[in-house]
Amino acid sequence: MSEPLNVSFLGLGVMGSPLARHLAHAGHRLTIFNRSPARAEAWQAANPGLAARVAGSPAEAAQGADAVLTCVGNDDDLADVVLGPNGVFTALRRDAVFIDHTTVSAKIARQIAVEGRDKGILCVDAPVTGGQSGAEAGTLSVMCGGSAKAIEAARPILAAYAKRVTHVGKPGAGQSTKMVNQICIAGVLAGLSEAVRFAQAARLDMDKVYEAISGGAAQSWQMDNRWKTMDADEFEFGFAIDWMRKDLGLTIDEARGLGASVPITALVDQFYAKVQAQGAGRDDTSALIRHLPKKGGRA
Repeated sequence: MSEPLNVSFLGLGVMGSPLARHLAHAGHRLTIFNRSPARAEAWQAANPGLAARVAGSPAEAAQGADAVLTCVGNDDDLADVVLGPNGVFTALRRDAVFIDHTTVSAKIARQIAVEGRDKGILCVDAPVTGGQSGAEAGTLSVMCGGSAKAIEAARPILAAYAKRVTHVGKPGAGQSTKMVNQICIAGVLAGLSEAVRFAQAARLDMDKVYEAISGGAAQSWQMDNRWKTMDADEFEFGFAIDWMRKDLGLTIDEARGLGASVPITALVDQFYAKVQAQGAGRDDTSALIRHLPKKGGRA
C-alpha cells in the first residue's frame, strides 16, 4: 500500500460514496464533502468503522489536502465546487493532486487544467467505466488526461479502487475517451435490444440463443450481463438513462465541434429520449429495449 495521504472526496453519490469508502479502507486520512450535508452524514452512518472528517465547503475540504477528488453532476456543478469563490482551488496547495471522476465536457476539463497549472496544482481528468458494481467492488477502469507528472502522482490514490489506469493523453483526453466509451455502449445496446426483441418474436429459447452466440463475434459485456435481464424486463441497475443522456449530449456536442459524424449515437439518444418520456429515466441503460414493441405488442 502507498503511504497514507490527506485525501478529500467531494460528491457522495452512487459512484462517489463507494470510492470514498475504498480510500478510507486503503488507509488514507479522509475528508468528505457533499453539497447536500445529509448525504455526508448518511455516509458516516453507513460506514461507522471508517474515520472521515466532514467539511463544510469545498475550500475547507481542500485545506491541508494532498489530493482532492470530485465526482459531481455536470459541468456547472464541477465549476462551482472547483473554481467557485469557495471552491477547491481557493485553498488547495501547490503540488497537490486534483482528480475529477465526473463525466463532463472536455472543455471544462481543459479549463480546470489551465487554472490548476497556474496555481501549481497537478490536475487529472479521470472519468471511469465499470458502473456502480465496479465502484463497489473496486474494479473500475480509469481513463486519465493530464501531464505525465500528474498521472504518476494520481496512480497511488487511484489504486484504491481501479483495476486499470490508462494515461490517454493531455488534459481533456480522459473526457474525450469517456465519450468514445459511451458511443460504443450506445451502439452495442441498440443492437442488443433489437436482437433480444427479434429472438422473442421468433419464440426462441433465450438461454439457448445466448449459449449459441455469446462465445463468438457477437459477444460483449452488455450481452453477458444484460441479455437475461433485458429478456425479463429487469432494469434496476446502476447507470441510469438520465445519466446516459447527459453523457450522449456531451458527446454529440463535442462531435459537432470536431466535425465528426456520430449518426448512430444521435439516433440512440433519440430512442433514450422516448424511453425517458415513458418515465423510465432512472432505469438502467439496458432499458433502451423499451422503445421497441415486444412480440407485436407494446414495450
